[in-house]
Amino acid sequence: MGNEFDAVIIGSGFGGSVMAYKLARAGLRVCLLERGKAYPPNSFARTPYELGKNFWDPGSGRYGMFDVWSFKRSGALISSGLGGGSLIYANIHLRKDEKWFKEDRPDGGYDPWPISYQDLEPHYVEVERMMNVQKYPLKHKPYDQTPKTLAMQEADRNLQLGDNSTHQWVPLNIAVSFRTKNVAHPDDDDPANPPVMGAQIPEALPNYHTVMAGREMPRSTCRLCGECDIGCNYGSKNTLDYTYITAAIHQQPTPARVETLCEVKEIAPLDGTGYGAGYRVKFVRHDPEAVDPVTGKCPVPPEFTTTCDRLIIAAGTFGSPYLLLKNRRFFPGISEKTLGSRFSVNGDLLSFIANSMERKNGQSVPRKLDPSFGPVITSAIRVGDTLDEDGPQGRGFYTEDGGNPYLLSWLSEISGFPTFVRRSVKFLKMAAKYRLGINNDANLSAELADLIGPAKASKSSFPVLTMGRDFANGRLFLKDGLLDCDWAQKKSQEYFDRVRRVGRAIARSLNAEYLDNPSYQYLHQVLTAHPLGGCPMAFTEQDGVVNSFGEVFGYPGLYVVDGSIMPGPVGPNPSLTIAAISDRAAEHIISTKGVI
Repeated sequence: MGNEFDAVIIGSGFGGSVMAYKLARAGLRVCLLERGKAYPPNSFARTPYELGKNFWDPGSGRYGMFDVWSFKRSGALISSGLGGGSLIYANIHLRKDEKWFKEDRPDGGYDPWPISYQDLEPHYVEVERMMNVQKYPLKHKPYDQTPKTLAMQEADRNLQLGDNSTHQWVPLNIAVSFRTKNVAHPDDDDPANPPVMGAQIPEALPNYHTVMAGREMPRSTCRLCGECDIGCNYGSKNTLDYTYITAAIHQQPTPARVETLCEVKEIAPLDGTGYGAGYRVKFVRHDPEAVDPVTGKCPVPPEFTTTCDRLIIAAGTFGSPYLLLKNRRFFPGISEKTLGSRFSVNGDLLSFIANSMERKNGQSVPRKLDPSFGPVITSAIRVGDTLDEDGPQGRGFYTEDGGNPYLLSWLSEISGFPTFVRRSVKFLKMAAKYRLGINNDANLSAELADLIGPAKASKSSFPVLTMGRDFANGRLFLKDGLLDCDWAQKKSQEYFDRVRRVGRAIARSLNAEYLDNPSYQYLHQVLTAHPLGGCPMAFTEQDGVVNSFGEVFGYPGLYVVDGSIMPGPVGPNPSLTIAAISDRAAEHIISTKGVI
């Protein structure tokens, strides 16, 4: 049709990366635009200096990975970088429950999603294969001694909810390489392919970073260090840059073109209507090296324009609605009523199980939970939903064991500041006595051990992350040109109360305390890692922005494929469902590529 590309894809998360691979494999000319930079092994921030710069705010000269949003009643952490949310997610691939493909009607009852479990089932299988998902290998040492996993199993056995709610401990599918070879199935436990820590992973194709660097950028199997959410420096996570993007750039004869640090500013139909002529995309190219190191000022980035037959927006739940809202003058056919609607936090709630105790030798001692051992999440307790048709329950959810890097364990100990200060003063007094000749014992081993202390807080506590079915009653909109959100938890309060009741019951079963996160406790603000909605799918344009294939009503060839098209919460971790929907949408585009 004369345009520069058959498809331009904005964003490299689970929607955009899947789409890039599938379309390139079908022979289409594909360009993937990602605003963030690439993160090869050993490039993720760890030092305080690096972490301080690891935020996304180009206007202030920051081109890092973390992009933090805070609205009045909700907040979110999203990612900026090649691979999108896969860089910072906890690797969990859970299918949306088959009976949860429904949303509440305002007047009672339920409406089905425009897409069903049966529609997605083959695409779930394909994504699981591409991402090499597998169960945490609990049958093998040292994985079988992961304290938080064992604690969740024990909690489920002893859980007493008192309201007839069903509950079940479930192992989770995880997109992490524990073995040097890919597994044939998530439950695969081939004796010839055992899990091993820190072994180099042989790759069938040179990964994206190896290709870009012109030298080998090796990956290794999981080292159980709990650093998944701040970026895996070992390449153990099967993130999208190692899976779909690597596959996309190796397609022949039309490898996908991948451009990083390219932020899209304007999109528009080429003929002004969106009927057949294609789309124009204007973007700027950032250059972190051009930032003045003294003043922090950034030069105005150069602007570029490209054209395409099909435009696929996959910029995330905030990025995609924002692009359409900012450029709505070019898309007057998109309903003001539906654009920005049906925002939800996917029922997310971060809590803490703290100061767990157990009986040993007739004494009550701190239980070792060690949240820094293992991947961030290994298992969950699933709590039933009314939609399960298993008696009256409520809105269901998954409460998952959480982990954190050792860096945060140290911070949690130091944050017990008064106790730490007392130990420090005691140590300094002892050292002063030696220097003054009052004490002639120069061996400091015991004293240094006392200075570090028993580390009860970090040893016997771990975070729990819950996600489920809140109400998608929020709206994204522009206020003075900036994105805002009016979601509030009031309509979902019964759901969050149920989550907290179950959290307290889990804590009781582990002889521990239950703690809300400070943002929820003091600000009544729900923090989410899974914002959804804003460009919801629907059967008709009166109720949504896109159809079940992600195509925008009234604009052939314009697609949205990311978390923004969910008409409600997914329930479990949404990454797999987003990827499966994109896989299905890509096959639809391929099957109709001669027709716009």
